[in-house]
Amino acid sequence: MSAPKENATEVVDSSIESLQTRLRAINQAVVEHPLPLPRALLTRIYQIWDNPELAWQEHKAHDLLCDFLEGEGFDVTRHAYGVETSFEARFGSGGRLVNFNAEYDALPGIGHACGHNLIATSSLTAFLALTSLLKKQNIPGRVQLLGTPAEENGGGKAALIDAGAYNGVDISLMAHGAPKNFLQGAGADGVAGVLMNARKRMYCEFTGKSAHAGGNPWEGVNALDALVSTYNNISVLRQQILPDQRIHCAIIDTPKAANVIPEYAKAVWQVRSPTLDGLNKLTARVRKCIEAGALATGCEVQILENELYTDIKLNETLCDLYQVYMTQHGRDVTKLYDKVLTGSSDIGNVSYIVPTLHTMFGIPAPKGTFHHHPSFAAAAGTDDAHREAIVVGKALAMVGWDMLTNDGLYEKARSQWEHQLFVSDNSNSQE
Repeated sequence: MSAPKENATEVVDSSIESLQTRLRAINQAVVEHPLPLPRALLTRIYQIWDNPELAWQEHKAHDLLCDFLEGEGFDVTRHAYGVETSFEARFGSGGRLVNFNAEYDALPGIGHACGHNLIATSSLTAFLALTSLLKKQNIPGRVQLLGTPAEENGGGKAALIDAGAYNGVDISLMAHGAPKNFLQGAGADGVAGVLMNARKRMYCEFTGKSAHAGGNPWEGVNALDALVSTYNNISVLRQQILPDQRIHCAIIDTPKAANVIPEYAKAVWQVRSPTLDGLNKLTARVRKCIEAGALATGCEVQILENELYTDIKLNETLCDLYQVYMTQHGRDVTKLYDKVLTGSSDIGNVSYIVPTLHTMFGIPAPKGTFHHHPSFAAAAGTDDAHREAIVVGKALAMVGWDMLTNDGLYEKARSQWEHQLFVSDNSNSQE
């Protein structure tokens, strides 16, 4: 199937222009704005940026987005796929299915310092624009907007994959904000395709034996010593890992009294590596460090590994299309960036099951601004950042349009994705 592009960008522009005020009101509170807003929004203004919510607790954002979509006439499934703060909106019939992912969780203490309010805005914009195109052209094609909570801490997309949310999806698209010029040598307005680390969490619980620290310490088995030994073991390991690999720790449960030999201690480690294979190998080394800490102190240890975020399989066709459409909006976007970003995202898990685009787009921000810092949270709430998210949403909609209407481009994207998976699987089998 192939459909003409005549007037497609005009349809996208006009459809989003009519919704500008309400889209801004969803992202962040607007002091003055023309009415009318949907009644649900008038009675319950829960702007995403102004009301940051942590992973799995994004109830206000969930309700706000669902209210908006229902107000626009879409059928919405709240609490979709058994995930309390996920939702799903669908439109269309027949043809291929394009998915957009809306993130909206925040970080403890620093709000939307990763700009997930902008992710929600750009994906919502893309969904609305592409549905407008399908209505105008009256051709086969389906669009899904999926609310994907807990990207920062929990792996919402992984849970949704397990629940079947991506079953039948042909293409998955989304975009993540970043400071302009955030990557050296890349375009000022972002990068279509970026590599990111695979990541896993490792919880370790040490159990020893309590005793009086002053009276009979020799009868105790010190769980804190096991944790400290483990920490030191992994600190030594860090000297012999690859430059793009990372290992972080948070101590969750430690003794509260100094005069008692502690019988319990708990920590969590986050392990990152550029590839899934590299992550598996590094995780095995970390596991030995944990086991050695227990062995040296006589403690028992339980290790729980979860929250796997895979690396991202880049798709050159999708990246190329996004770059073209952003150029049409006057944005300087690099197609592919060959260095691995040390961050991670559960969109990588999606890229292993369907051809995926996870682009990074630039927003104006003071020099020295970076992710997971209050400076970026402030930048993500500005009018300028919102405008960039709208432009990105329009570009994503056009990429989705090509995937629905151009058989040759879709087959090319699909073939590239299948080849990447084959190369990855073959490389792992030879290790």
